[in-house]
Amino acid sequence: MLEKYKKNKKTNFLASAYESLEKEKDELLKMLAGDPSLKEMGEDDLKRIEEQQDGLKKQMDEIIALEKKEEEFPNEVVLEVRAGAGGNEAALFACQLAEMYERYASRQGWEFKKIDVSENDLGGYKEASFEIKGKDVYRKLRFETGVHRIQRVPVTEKSGRIHTSTASVAVLPIRSKTQLEINPADIEVEFSRAGGPGGQNVNKVETAVRLLHKPTGMVVRSTSERNQQKNREKAMHILVAKLEAIHEEEESKKLSSERKEQIGRADRSEKIRTYNVLQDRVTDHRIKESWHNIESIFAGNIDAMILAVAPKETSA
Repeated sequence: MLEKYKKNKKTNFLASAYESLEKEKDELLKMLAGDPSLKEMGEDDLKRIEEQQDGLKKQMDEIIALEKKEEEFPNEVVLEVRAGAGGNEAALFACQLAEMYERYASRQGWEFKKIDVSENDLGGYKEASFEIKGKDVYRKLRFETGVHRIQRVPVTEKSGRIHTSTASVAVLPIRSKTQLEINPADIEVEFSRAGGPGGQNVNKVETAVRLLHKPTGMVVRSTSERNQQKNREKAMHILVAKLEAIHEEEESKKLSSERKEQIGRADRSEKIRTYNVLQDRVTDHRIKESWHNIESIFAGNIDAMILAVAPKETSA
């Protein structure tokens, strides 16, 4: 009965205390069997021991349940944004989305940290990845994965023509436990100097890490840490999360006929939202609902949109 609690680092010491009480209980029962006159006093001690054991058991079960919940909805994710159709305008939109999530994270009290960014000449993001840590981060952001579309007149457009551009977002949960096994021989590792202002230590040594997963051709980079080993560990966590996301997407497609009423998740190709600047409107295509005041939304006020889509999945 205690085996699962003893294997868990968070409940191991409680399981040991439970075992000690069990030994005390056994000794007490042996003593009572040898001297029935102690029965009344012994019953009080037995009751005390069993109450303590019940309390420990309840505490261990609560820890296991909380751990299971945290595993399903971890408090750490990697947010990826990638420019889609629309050239420079798409890259600028990808950057704007990243800043929107950063502001939202700040409002939530979450930690938001750059992992790797590839910019274009205008300062837009061709692709970028960020680490976000905080309470309920995956629970709240898990439905942001998909294609985001913007319709506006770019600053560089002289004729006033409306442009439509896209950027994809992926929210990857970082779980402490994984069933995924990766063969070390399938990983190719490269080290390089991280980008950034000249003169910093980060540029003097090869701290940036690039991982190539040969079977899938998937590439992951981490440049945020000054330590090569930490960048390697972070890149590995991201690679595992990406491979798990691919597996989950494949599984969900197999069950697509059973999920028609559910909001899609983990599918980058699904168009989920349009930001129409001229009409000052954001529309979520999954629930056919719109919100106004785009300026406020890009400032990180996206609670209403996030709360609107979340219940659909849980009630489906």
